[in-house]
Amino acid sequence: YKLTWRDLTWHDFKTYLFAMFKAFIPKGKISNLDELETFIQTKSAWVSQVTLYGYLKTRMGTRYVLHFENDTFMDSVNLAKWNIYAVALQDLTLFTFSKLKANFNYQDTEKAKEIFLKILDDETSNKMPIDIVENAKKSFDERIQNINWDDYHNDLPFNPSALSLYKWAPIAEDLKTLDRKIVLNSVILKWDVVKKEFNERIKFSRLSANPSESGRAQDCQQALVRTAHPCAARGREGRRLSFR
Repeated sequence: YKLTWRDLTWHDFKTYLFAMFKAFIPKGKISNLDELETFIQTKSAWVSQVTLYGYLKTRMGTRYVLHFENDTFMDSVNLAKWNIYAVALQDLTLFTFSKLKANFNYQDTEKAKEIFLKILDDETSNKMPIDIVENAKKSFDERIQNINWDDYHNDLPFNPSALSLYKWAPIAEDLKTLDRKIVLNSVILKWDVVKKEFNERIKFSRLSANPSESGRAQDCQQALVRTAHPCAARGREGRRLSFR
């Protein structure tokens, strides 16, 4: 599937240009699995788009927009963003469920795979390439086989998506080598924003599979909120990726 310059201008560039303004829009609490699914989907899309387009714009300078008239380059951008998004989805899904288990004693971690697969099914209708979907499923299965749910959220949980941007960004390899540290840090910084928002918005009492833990969950929630800061968010209306 080939993107057009008009598509990128209306959907992707709009997301990039206004992402920072959305940081100040107040959002509701995450109090059930449907809302958690939306959070994972929209924040993964946000990180993928902002970091990829930000890097391309920085490297290309004033000729940034002109490159999108080249069909070959457009194919590379399309391939890159879907691959980055696929890994970002995995990272955030695993992070959120690890955080819930460690801080709120949430035991039903099998829901992580269920949510991940639901999001991929949703994105299939949004033109996500089937081969990338299948590779993402395989990769996710491999990762959950060895995951330590209690520790994952503290063990460099977003390194895979940072490395994915470095791998897939359609920039010459010699230039990417020079940019490696900056590229990786740019992704981690965006994920820090998402982590802070998650800590602030999570309201786990209605999500918890163990009602006896509700008091502990509320105590943990208060501790999280005291250290959290507002960050970027997208509403349910932006749930689907604009990668069309």
